[in-house]
Amino acid sequence: MASDLSSFVIGRARPAEPAVRIDDTTLRDGEQTAGVVFSNHEKIRIAKLLDEVGVHQIEVGIPAMGGDEKASIKQIVDLGLDTSILAWNRAVIGDIQDSLDCGVDSVAISMSASDIHIEHKLAKSRQWVLDQIRECVAFAKDKDLYVSVNAEDASRSDLEFLLRFCRAAKEEGADRLRFCDTLGILDPFDTFNVISFLKKEGGLDIEMHTHDDFGMATANALAGIKAGATYVNTTVNGLGERAGNAALEEVVMALKYLGKVDVGLDTSRFRELSEYVAAASARTIPAWKSIVGTNVFAHESGIHADGVIKNPLNYEAFAPEDVGLERQIVVGKHSGTRTIYRKFQEFGLELTQEDCAGVLALVRQTAVELKRALFDKELMYIYQDYLGRLGDAVPMGDHAGEAAAAAEATGGAAAPAAPRGAGTAAGSAGKPA
Repeated sequence: MASDLSSFVIGRARPAEPAVRIDDTTLRDGEQTAGVVFSNHEKIRIAKLLDEVGVHQIEVGIPAMGGDEKASIKQIVDLGLDTSILAWNRAVIGDIQDSLDCGVDSVAISMSASDIHIEHKLAKSRQWVLDQIRECVAFAKDKDLYVSVNAEDASRSDLEFLLRFCRAAKEEGADRLRFCDTLGILDPFDTFNVISFLKKEGGLDIEMHTHDDFGMATANALAGIKAGATYVNTTVNGLGERAGNAALEEVVMALKYLGKVDVGLDTSRFRELSEYVAAASARTIPAWKSIVGTNVFAHESGIHADGVIKNPLNYEAFAPEDVGLERQIVVGKHSGTRTIYRKFQEFGLELTQEDCAGVLALVRQTAVELKRALFDKELMYIYQDYLGRLGDAVPMGDHAGEAAAAAEATGGAAAPAAPRGAGTAAGSAGKPA
């Protein structure tokens, strides 16, 4: 068996013309997260990163807001990115004109589809809704724009009316229908059923726009795709109104590894993208965040660490490099002797099984006292204590000082899972402890 972990290749889906396209709305719905504001510079940088990653369409904002919003959208358009640039609009001709002023190639025209919205938010009728959709879609198509018609609160709408809504948009030339589970109230089973119906009867491409109020945004997006949807509205890190939207990184990686659908994005930059958006939104990335959290590839439990050392496929669904992360073998309360042996090999020390067991006992005791994983230099202090307890019968005692100095020089820090400390963990990519 190969000892170099980089030799283990995790199979990937073959790149092809994507059957599913990503329309990322970090700059619109993501910024609508309560308390989040992107500066113009940040919006432009995020747009560039999304384009570099390969996102097919970017929903850049709401031109009708005017001011900085409109100015930043114009700046993004002027960048000449490879991606399609889409702006959000109410079903109002003036909004669409503002989008045209910015030079975008696509518009989303949003209109409430549920009776509760029509009656209590708009104070209008179903017929008025259909008339507005027809007028605005016809206006936008006359200007050669790509048109997505957004059925807001579609998951609470009457299905027969939603079909009329879809057909009215299609008859005026709309390119797709955005199905909005605005309150995140569907489960994947109901999502599959309603999207299957709309795909069969509506005659338009369908885009999934899902929210995470019940923790099912990504699952519902995937269910919609299985039912025939070909576009997904995502946000980086799952930003968005209330509990957020389907996360870009989750949808793309789930499609790639669970659905065997490669949408063509450069996923190796996902951590970089997530970190930038997290900083711009003043929202930290939890260590346990799926796909891009540092704990996704951090292993402490002795059984798990041993399995990953032997072959990463034992406990990793995909390689850390696929999303721009590194594997980390954490030394702490739950570590085993194999972790201790490999970690001290990194220090240039060959411990016996007896040594490993002795050091491990002290490691576990110290981890409990400190309530965290251990720093490299702390491991060497523990080793020195262990040697001291052995008295004259000390194996390799001459090297302990040098190893301690080496650990001190590297400034070894706690693992990412630790509540305190930062930097290089007690373990690193390709060199599990």
